[in-house]
Amino acid sequence: MPANNSTPLDSLRTIFGYSDFRLHQEEIITGLIRGEDAFVLMPTGGGKSLCYQIPALHRPGVGIVISPLISLMKDQVDALKENGVRAAFYNSSLKAAKAREVLARLHGGELDLLYIAPERLMSGDFLERLNDIPVALFAIDEAHCVSQWGHDFRPEYRELGRLRTIFPKTPLIALTATAESQTKTDIIERLNLQKSRCFIAGFDRPNIRYIVMDKQKPKEQLLTFLKGRHEEAGIVYCLSRKRVEQVTAQLAQAGISAAAYHAGLSGDERRQVQEDFLHDNLRVVVATVAFGMGIDKPDVRFVVHHDLPKTIESYYQETGRAGRDGLPAEAVLLFGYGDIAVVRGLIEKGRNPDQKRIESHKLNAMVAFAESQSCRRRALLGYFGEPLAEPCGNCDICLNPPELHDVTVEARKALSCVYRVGERFGIGHVIDVLRGSRNERLLKLGHDRLSTYGIGREQPKEFWAAVLHHLIQHGYLLQDVANYSVLQLTGTARPVLRGEKRLSMARPRVRTASAKKKGAKVTADLSYDQELFEKLRLLRKELADAADVPPFVVFGDKTLVEMAALLPKDDTELLNINGVGANKLEKYGAEFLKAIREFQKGPEQTLSVTASS
Repeated sequence: MPANNSTPLDSLRTIFGYSDFRLHQEEIITGLIRGEDAFVLMPTGGGKSLCYQIPALHRPGVGIVISPLISLMKDQVDALKENGVRAAFYNSSLKAAKAREVLARLHGGELDLLYIAPERLMSGDFLERLNDIPVALFAIDEAHCVSQWGHDFRPEYRELGRLRTIFPKTPLIALTATAESQTKTDIIERLNLQKSRCFIAGFDRPNIRYIVMDKQKPKEQLLTFLKGRHEEAGIVYCLSRKRVEQVTAQLAQAGISAAAYHAGLSGDERRQVQEDFLHDNLRVVVATVAFGMGIDKPDVRFVVHHDLPKTIESYYQETGRAGRDGLPAEAVLLFGYGDIAVVRGLIEKGRNPDQKRIESHKLNAMVAFAESQSCRRRALLGYFGEPLAEPCGNCDICLNPPELHDVTVEARKALSCVYRVGERFGIGHVIDVLRGSRNERLLKLGHDRLSTYGIGREQPKEFWAAVLHHLIQHGYLLQDVANYSVLQLTGTARPVLRGEKRLSMARPRVRTASAKKKGAKVTADLSYDQELFEKLRLLRKELADAADVPPFVVFGDKTLVEMAALLPKDDTELLNINGVGANKLEKYGAEFLKAIREFQKGPEQTLSVTASS
């Protein structure tokens, strides 16, 4: 616990072991401590958890954290305990005796943070308990689950809007990494956060390299990608349980340490796979995209989508599980048109017409991203309303640029057509007008009499779809998802329409991903000794196994990289390493300093620890 006169920065340094706050963190934390509400949109790995964990330590009472994933609760609680924070979770995974123990600690004022599922929190019995317990704050994690526009809508999250009424004086913070403008607006309205401050840290994850490959021979493509990555942890996402089992068997046959993870497995089987993955006893987890894993593992070096995700939000969130430690990571998508039909079939099984319309719009946006021949990061960030001035230089398109051709004339035709139909129709209708379709609806509207009718009949539908998606991704057009995905012009479209700006677009091409260079260092930011880094990893694994915690809970890869680069000589220098706080210094500092000293003595020295040390 922080001392009475300590500051949030003191807690950041002494408890969590970080030297400085990241963008917006300090503002959010001090606001919550003052009792203010907040809405936070911050990318995975951007430090969302600290935004409510530190205020919970500086306000009287217990911080209540609402999370939809049991596995994620456990990971976060384990990490907090390692830092000396009094944390627990209360969910269906607990046996009766353990559940009673957690409730006793809650009522006894022995908890700083309690993680709980939304339906359990909003039950009458639990809300009644909170009447007698001082609550420091409410933190709603994965807040996009509250919105029907979000990619992971959960009806039980809707009840959380009542918290603002039931606990009017308790600060509330809602956090998410995935929300475009419509979802963001819906979250704020549903949770009654209209008066809260909004903090948007951006969506860019520059350490992730985005790669899209045409799905041709997926088994061979996946094995080629994994070749040389035997020491790296990664996740492979598939569309169905059957595909998960098939891919897992293929990887095992190739000698790759892999296990399946999906809803068809028992709870014990899933927990075992997750524990093995977190403890570095398993390198690759193959999982269904429909089943949230909740993996809070910072050193996942790659994520492969064997099949097409249903939404860009899902894709962004799942790829975001790679490189949470800020070190280089890769996200590979195998894109095949057969997957589109499968996903559309799943959407059509839904009974809610509004939800089906929303999901169809989001699938179309995902397909447009995969088909795009412009910078992947620019297209991805553009979907979330975050313009990128220059190509990223770290995606398959930027690293292997396709042939470009001028589409200024075609772009002007498309923008003019959007204007002529009154900015009240979607992509399909605009294409029909451009190509001179004679469909009944178009003729009934009189759009065959527009000046843009038929001016693009020489090009196929696919070409015009590519042009329109290109204009959307580069900010010349907006798609209003809340209004049947109609197209609307933006201010940046005017110079194109007036002929003052020229546009280029890539020609279609077959894309392949090059294998990772053998022996490449994990980071370009620091020059460090790779051999020492590996020895520190072995030490971390032994200490973690002895404590029965995942290795990253001891120290993350980034912390080990800094140790191997800066070679701290004593406690003071070790405390200056990011990720080393007072509690971890006391528990592990002596062993790591000893290992570094022995390594510096010469190559003949070996690293050894005992389980009891």
